[in-house]
Amino acid sequence: MFRSQFPDETIPEVSLFDYLFAEIDEADLDRVALVDGPSGAETTYRQLIGQVLALSGALAAERIGVGDVVALHSPNVPAFATVFHGILRSGATATTINALFTAEEIVKQLRDSGARMLFTVSPLLPAALDAAREVGIPDARIIVLDGAEGFRSLRDLLTLGAPPPEVRFDPATHVAVMPYSSGTTGRPKGVMLSHRNLVANVQQCAPVLDMAPDDRILAVLPFFHIYGMTVLLDLALQRRSTLVTMPRFDLVQFLELIQNQRLTFLFIAPPIGVALAKHPLVDQYDLGSLRGLMSGAAPFDTALGEAVQARTGARVQQGYGMSESSPVTHVIPPSRPDLPIGSIGFPIANIECRLIDVESGEEITALDVDSGRSRSGELWVRGPNIMLGYLGDAESTAQTVDADGFLHTGDIAQIGAEGEYYIVDRLKELIKYKGYQVPPAELEALLLTHPLISDAAVIGVPDDENGEVPKAFVVRVADAELEEQAVIDFVAEHVAPYKKVRQVEFIDAVPKSTAGKILRKDLRVR
Repeated sequence: MFRSQFPDETIPEVSLFDYLFAEIDEADLDRVALVDGPSGAETTYRQLIGQVLALSGALAAERIGVGDVVALHSPNVPAFATVFHGILRSGATATTINALFTAEEIVKQLRDSGARMLFTVSPLLPAALDAAREVGIPDARIIVLDGAEGFRSLRDLLTLGAPPPEVRFDPATHVAVMPYSSGTTGRPKGVMLSHRNLVANVQQCAPVLDMAPDDRILAVLPFFHIYGMTVLLDLALQRRSTLVTMPRFDLVQFLELIQNQRLTFLFIAPPIGVALAKHPLVDQYDLGSLRGLMSGAAPFDTALGEAVQARTGARVQQGYGMSESSPVTHVIPPSRPDLPIGSIGFPIANIECRLIDVESGEEITALDVDSGRSRSGELWVRGPNIMLGYLGDAESTAQTVDADGFLHTGDIAQIGAEGEYYIVDRLKELIKYKGYQVPPAELEALLLTHPLISDAAVIGVPDDENGEVPKAFVVRVADAELEEQAVIDFVAEHVAPYKKVRQVEFIDAVPKSTAGKILRKDLRVR
């Protein structure tokens, strides 16, 4: 077993609201908590707390509280913070819904979670309304944050004047939020995260993500995803920083906000890193205010990270986690800029890890002297941030979190000489070529170093002779002339024979989730 090298943090046994706001200094109340990126409208901490308390009172007046689930379906806008924390302060559970979901996908989450009320925004109302009516949520329980004819707005609830309720629950067992995740396999499932899980992860992250009150942080990663929810929304508020929100990613607006708002810290997924490293527009903007950049949600290669660091001048870190771990378990700390950016760094405070050989089931405990790394194995993690379980799915819960409390991540990792970790790939995505394991992420990182390739994804495709062969889906740089054989030859120059790309298909864009993960299932059906 490998323990974190950071000293354990004491986890307060309080609700998330009390942890973030109950003891806020008077001097911080008039700091700006949130800025709406497109309009520049500001919300102070005093205003945010007042809105959260007012909304919790309005929900209590609607008889929404402990035991109820409320759905939040919204892009990144300042009101998201009000609604999210208002739901939790009321004692209810929030289930956050992907803003890109179709009505059919929303129906599945509303029905599975048992949501009794839905908050959305006017651009997303058609799909949300169809879904809500399908599952029986009445129009009176559909709140449109920015207003729409025939529906109550957030302002209507905030001006009711209902007092915040007195709420009692156990922070360790009461479900605060239920994002949905497929885990290591299967259909999306409600990940039950307690108030203590969320409080713990913010407390664990604070020493190794050096946000400060003077930081201005771009919130482009979606708050409805656990990465944006914990690392952006909650941690930034706990540190009394300022969040500048973007409802969707647009490269020009992204660069303009960094320049005009003098942003100091970015949280990104690898696709944004590719744009920062390669897009010619970047050179037209002043990014000199940036001091730090954190990538997560998908593997971030060392070469790509170094290119981003060189072009922006900001220190680049990488972190790792899952929805099931609230999410962060590993990060490159600011005190170790010498670590390879391609590593995920060290386990954060209170985290214990195991590395399990996927063939033998044996625990890996030693490094290979020649390579300076351990053998590859599945990463297991344990700590106070690990989920309570999957909603209504005891079987999947037992398969994912064992009797000793270890979360089986489904990710293949190695440990380096200083105790740093490297994600090799996901267990279920490994390509088996003649019995050899070929990690797609390694080939994708290599392909991204080609000057004529702007993005790439690799999957295994069935092959009668070899079992599976690696197939690359390649997005060319605009107007570039690049042929299949040139891609195959390029990869062959850099990898062992069994890792060669055997097929290439050129596509317009690599399908990815809002969290930046490659949707390999979409490539397999092409």
